[in-house]
Order: sequence, then C-alpha cells, then structure tokens
Amino acid sequence: MTNLQTHQAICRNFSTLLSYPTAEAQSTAAVCQNLLMEHQPEAASQLQKFVELLAATEPARLEELFTATFDLQPVCHPYVGYQLCGESQKRGMFLMKMQQLYREHDFNPGTELPDHLGEMLRFIGTTNDQSCRYELISDGLLPALEKIIAGLDNAEHPYHGVLTALHSFLNADSAEKGALS
Repeated sequence: MTNLQTHQAICRNFSTLLSYPTAEAQSTAAVCQNLLMEHQPEAASQLQKFVELLAATEPARLEELFTATFDLQPVCHPYVGYQLCGESQKRGMFLMKMQQLYREHDFNPGTELPDHLGEMLRFIGTTNDQSCRYELISDGLLPALEKIIAGLDNAEHPYHGVLTALHSFLNADSAEKGALS
C-alpha cells in the first residue's frame, strides 16, 4: 500500500495533469510516472503515452486538446458531481457539501467549482483525514472516473491514459484500504 505522503504527492500530480495545462505539465507528468513506477507500475505504464505527448506537443495544442476533451464533450466534463448526479439539485447539494468539507479542512480551492476533478485531487493530496480521503475516492472519484473514461470511447485518446492511470492508482489503493478496514 502506498504511504500517505506518496499517495498525496501522486494525487497532487494528477490534479495538475487534469487541470488546464500549464508550463509545468511535462515535468509533473514525469514525476507522477516515476512515483507510480515505484508503487503501481501498471498505472505508470498507462501514463506513458501522455508523458510522450507532453514532450512532443506545443503548449497551445495541449490547451486545445484539454478544452476539446473536457469542456466541449458533456460526457467528459471533469466534474465529479456532474458525473454522479447530472445537472440536478443533487449536484447542487454535492457542491455545497464539498464547499463545507473544504472549509472544515481549511482547504482553499482554486477558481474551479468544488467538484472539479483537479480540485478534489488537490484536496485529497493535502488532507490527512484518512476516512474522508477514502470516502471521496470510493464514493466519488472512482465512479465518476469510470463514467468519464467510458465517455471518451477511444482508448487512443491522449487523456485516456491519464484517466485510466488515475483510476488504476486510486482503485488499487482503495481496494487495499478496504481490505484493511
């Protein structure tokens, strides 16, 4: 099982990779892959194509790819509440609960909505509350990731590897945690 600090670091790296691309995406992907290689080689290998893409692609093209993937395809919206509840009152409640959870843990979310995949990963990458982390992963992130991955409908899509690597990482760690509980 991955120790807490390593798990948090991997979650923060995935947060960066699944947020709007920045200049640090390439180095973040390499760090993330190296950490995964030590703890979950299967997830590291799933991330390989994305690492290669980052090295070979201009920043403007990466921004276009991110926007086309997550902003223009409703099934691939990177919002956990949207994936789980759709556009409904339930999502509104989910957003409110996430805001409350962030306040309780003194977490300062960025400019995205509280249910954005990147924000939730960044939160999980900072909190030490194991039960909170486990619940968000098992009840929120994993089911949402399954829907997002299914929505891509193409294993060759550049973000498919990032999402499947994240799913593999969270699922393996969640399964180990569940077995130990």
